[in-house]
Amino acid sequence: MLKVGHINAKLARGTLLGRRLPLLLAASSAALVVLLMPAPPEGPDGHWGRVAEAVSCAKGMVPINDKFCIDQYEARTVEIDKPRTKKHKPEIVKGHSPFKRVTGLSVMAVSERGKVPQGHISQEEAAEACFNAGKRLCSDEEWLEACQGKKPTLYPYGDQHEEGRCNDKGVSGFNLLFGPGNNTPPEQSAYTVENMNDPRLNQVEGSLAVTGFFSKCKNGFKVYDMVGNLHEWTSNKQGTFRGGYYLDTSINGQGCEYRTTAHDVKYRDYSTGFRCCSGGPEQQKADKLRKEQELAEKEKKAAEKEKKLALEKKEKAAEKEKKAAEKKKNEKRKLAESGKKKDKDRDKTKARKKKTSEDGDDGAAM
Repeated sequence: MLKVGHINAKLARGTLLGRRLPLLLAASSAALVVLLMPAPPEGPDGHWGRVAEAVSCAKGMVPINDKFCIDQYEARTVEIDKPRTKKHKPEIVKGHSPFKRVTGLSVMAVSERGKVPQGHISQEEAAEACFNAGKRLCSDEEWLEACQGKKPTLYPYGDQHEEGRCNDKGVSGFNLLFGPGNNTPPEQSAYTVENMNDPRLNQVEGSLAVTGFFSKCKNGFKVYDMVGNLHEWTSNKQGTFRGGYYLDTSINGQGCEYRTTAHDVKYRDYSTGFRCCSGGPEQQKADKLRKEQELAEKEKKAAEKEKKLALEKKEKAAEKEKKAAEKKKNEKRKLAESGKKKDKDRDKTKARKKKTSEDGDDGAAM
């Protein structure tokens, strides 16, 4: 390596020709840059990577065409102290079983390799889990773009289905648990909400896989399991989940084009999962929608509070009126009782006077 001190020493002694001075100074500057430049940061690919990219993604997410970020793996959930607000960042209280519903709980989405992803979740619950993580659900367009890869293909890995690349030929725990045997589907009556959310279903061997287990089920963005494993909710208000799951990736479309729209945003079963997105134009829409929802919720609470106060005021007025009526009634009753007592006392006095008079008359007669 060229040493800056040696160059400067030679320049000082005038041993170098003047015409070489600019070149030597340039070399000196370059050497200083080399000496002072820090080592490249350690990224997923061992180079400068995302530092030069337009989109900055949070841990566990990858950029898609410099437009937005998406979770690299299907999400699991953790239980938190309370939902996210402008003033409060959620704190993890404990983990949550991916085999159980999250209904009634405050949970946050986490994207990691080698974890069992969360099933049994509705779109509303998934959206809240993403929001608590500082993210959001992906739009249909974002999800499809991320699934198809850098050079859009029908499957994350190409245009032709390849056996074993993704978890799309799994074992049906539902048939085993509720069917007549031999992996035969059960009667239609078995498909109840309770049975479809049985915690045992995704624990059957050969059913749901941990994230990234099917290492070849990825695309050029290095996003895993977008086809198979679990259905993934998008932000579509009508209720849409995409990509199929470990038993089906073809009934409602092939590969990345798989799309189910038959259920509302409150629906959940053992096959419904999710992953989150962030950034990009959709983030502005999501933020605006969230503000509108928060404003609507605030106005709703204010209206409910006003209604409650009005009701309480009405009830207090009615109670006051009732007490006044009771007081008046009691006063009348006491007045009546007092009158009766006076009449009774008067009668007694008259009777006593009469008797005294009669006794006097009897004495005079004797």
